[in-house]
Amino acid sequence: MRYRLTFLAGMAVGYVLGTRAGRERYEQLKKSARQIAQNPAVRNTAESAAQQGRVYAGKAFHTVSDKVGDRVPESVAQRVRSLRERSVDGTAEDDWGTSGT
Repeated sequence: MRYRLTFLAGMAVGYVLGTRAGRERYEQLKKSARQIAQNPAVRNTAESAAQQGRVYAGKAFHTVSDKVGDRVPESVAQRVRSLRERSVDGTAEDDWGTSGT
């Protein structure tokens, strides 16, 4: 799915940059993209996918940490601790500015 979205985004950018239709077509595409992004169904789907990803990431974290244990380099362990503390301290924002709910 990730590669499909990357491909589609690349095609859209290529079309916009390569088109000779000018500013009108660019504005039309921008308006369409904004309408899609603001669609409640799209936003709900994106948020539920993000939430599901967080759940699976949490499960994977626990599985990996149980199997790996103390064999992780200290620099990696510090980074994981800092990420864990940031998500536990009550801030529900991730790096993308979306809520954790």
